Amino acid sequence: MSIAERPRTYELSAAGVAGDKAEPPAATPQRDRAIDALRALALLAVPTGHWLVGGLSLDGNGALHNASPLSSFAPLAPLTWVLQMLGIFFLVGGYASVLSYRRSAARGESRTRWIRGRLARLLRPAVGVTAVWALLAPLLYVLGVPERTLRTGATLVVQPLWFVLVYAVVTALTPYCVAANRRLGGWAAAPLMATVAVVDFLRYGPYAASVPGWVGLISLFPGWLVGYQLGVSWGEKRLGRRGAWLLCAGGATLFAVLLVVFHYPVSMVGVPGQDRTNSHPPSLLVIALAAAQCGAAILLRDRIAALMRRPALWAPVSAVNASAMTSLCWHQTAMLAAAVPAAFLGTVTGLTTAPDFPAWMLTRLPWLPLFAILLITIARTTRHLEAPWTGLSRTPRLLAVALAVGFSAFALGLA
Repeated sequence: MSIAERPRTYELSAAGVAGDKAEPPAATPQRDRAIDALRALALLAVPTGHWLVGGLSLDGNGALHNASPLSSFAPLAPLTWVLQMLGIFFLVGGYASVLSYRRSAARGESRTRWIRGRLARLLRPAVGVTAVWALLAPLLYVLGVPERTLRTGATLVVQPLWFVLVYAVVTALTPYCVAANRRLGGWAAAPLMATVAVVDFLRYGPYAASVPGWVGLISLFPGWLVGYQLGVSWGEKRLGRRGAWLLCAGGATLFAVLLVVFHYPVSMVGVPGQDRTNSHPPSLLVIALAAAQCGAAILLRDRIAALMRRPALWAPVSAVNASAMTSLCWHQTAMLAAAVPAAFLGTVTGLTTAPDFPAWMLTRLPWLPLFAILLITIARTTRHLEAPWTGLSRTPRLLAVALAVGFSAFALGLA
């Protein structure tokens, strides 16, 4: 049975995670609003997940430490099945990127210029947030914030940026994804899935004791490339509803088998204290979930598009897409903006209390609206970092990069 199917014709947008800005509804009749809605959903899942399962605890010296409720309350792990939407994120990224790539080629632009432009849009906000924190950290230290708190905060700030780097590499591989799609259509993602399966067998199978640890890194880019490749095939009209049904049913079945028969960790994210993780690098369980999510997204595309015709629903989706990278890069800063001052007050329930009891999640929920308000406030100031830095000369740009590298080294414990 062929995975390809003759798709319907849709109105398309070239905006990706680092693509064109979303505009007010009246100005964007040509946008593929279903794609924008899926992107917004995947984007919002990132801060929501980090805010819910990324707790902070206060020690006797008034310093904050990372803590996770997943360590003390395992039944919360299935929540990560819903909040882990990176498969959809990569799906819509591949879909939008291939459209942008084709339009760039039609204008006569070189492949190198297209890749350079996409990478600049991705990396500017990441460099911006780390450079700002490099300047902010010494000031906070002078104001009395403990070094341990600053290192905890630095880890949280840098934590989401691994995704930006992975996404940048995947984006640079767009021409090769297009070539693979030309040869294999929707099946182009199958070799990538097979690579992850082989690596998982080596890492966790009968020969695991003799396999070096670095072998797991082989899965890093093929694993996250699966969703992106599916998006490219979808955008190139080589993946339709029949393929989507296969992805949805096959992914869900494989997910269940891996959990029940092969005893994969239940959580989609790393849990402190566990020696095995699904996310770094992505395991076959993450790929199975991503396949099911991607299939469901393709199948629901028409219904989502119909919902997005309602101005009340489209307006927030448009706003989220307008600051996609800003939200991704600064959402941990929003949480820290509440938690660090609170640490001076002592233990604050749900904010600086260790997530070591089942009801902690209920105490955390009331803080989420405050985190969201802080993120919106911060985004209003930092959103311009997504735009080209045309007003800066070479020296300030190099200084920003140097500050970003220095702060990242501090966050990783290298300085």
